[in-house]
Amino acid sequence: MIQTYSTTIRRKEMDAVLTCMVDEKIGPGELNGRLIQQVKEFTKCDGAIALRSPSVALKYALQSLGVERASKIMMSALAPAWQYQTVVSLEMEPVVLDVDETTGVLTEEIVQKGVEKGGRVLLLHETEGIVPKLDEICRIGIPVIEDISQSAGAYYSVRDENDVETEKKLVGSFGLYTIMGLEERDVITAGGGAVLFAPGRREWIVLKKYVDEAPKTDLLPDINCALACVQIKEYERNEKARKEIFAMYQHSCMAGRHKMFARELEEYTTISSFPLILNSPFKDVKQYAARKEIEIEPAFADSIIAKYDELSEECLHSKSLYLRCAHIPLYSRLTHSETAKIAKVLGTLP
Repeated sequence: MIQTYSTTIRRKEMDAVLTCMVDEKIGPGELNGRLIQQVKEFTKCDGAIALRSPSVALKYALQSLGVERASKIMMSALAPAWQYQTVVSLEMEPVVLDVDETTGVLTEEIVQKGVEKGGRVLLLHETEGIVPKLDEICRIGIPVIEDISQSAGAYYSVRDENDVETEKKLVGSFGLYTIMGLEERDVITAGGGAVLFAPGRREWIVLKKYVDEAPKTDLLPDINCALACVQIKEYERNEKARKEIFAMYQHSCMAGRHKMFARELEEYTTISSFPLILNSPFKDVKQYAARKEIEIEPAFADSIIAKYDELSEECLHSKSLYLRCAHIPLYSRLTHSETAKIAKVLGTLP
């Protein structure tokens, strides 16, 4: 079943991109608009813009919020380093926060400490598709920009003071603005780029002023949009395949010595990867897997904590997870025989 899914979707992606090339319409145009419409239906947002990179999207979000230079922007140490670099390039100050060691994401308590340090805006990365307690974080009362690049399509269970579920809301609907990356390893990929959207009408009216004045060099080209359109259309099939693979890996790891992140695993979650927290040196595990012809990678090689070692003392949990967490190959295009081979190896990792 997994192999059938991957072959069908791959053909659709190739056809969409080739059509763009044959028509010689590869810059921002009709497909950019079509992608925006699909995103609006997929996320239930009020308005969106498809841009060339997540960093460009962040720039537009901060402009729309009216954030001034020298303002302090909070972010997770396990978030991608482009967040830190973009904030610095806009002459603002990053406030890097450590994560909860069991989930890898931020908590209300951690964010509150960031606010006490002067944090004015929270850039909330939903790392590895693990969704933090969004309602609790939003109750702090600061502007939130959600980054759902690894959690797109998931729902969050909103609960009352008695821990009773009151509603399920799409992730991305909690922030004032939301970035959905379309990079290579994101849940929905266009080979590069991002969509910035406003869940609410009031925020969209502000963002639209910048959208109307956006230069073409900021907009996502149609050749990337073509791939993204197919990815959104096939999201449910891709996600079903990823969940099947995740379940196989999870079962294998139960007999092993390594741990997984604590997370909710139900039909409303999104599976973007399979991170494994190692109890032995990464080098040893990598060499063992390589002998079995399986390539594993550091899960957080491109994170803030990986690029800025001076943050290590104040972000001890993030530093530990950076050094110990591995990505096991998990893609919707893996065949059943490939996933079975990986699952077998997972149970025997040193």
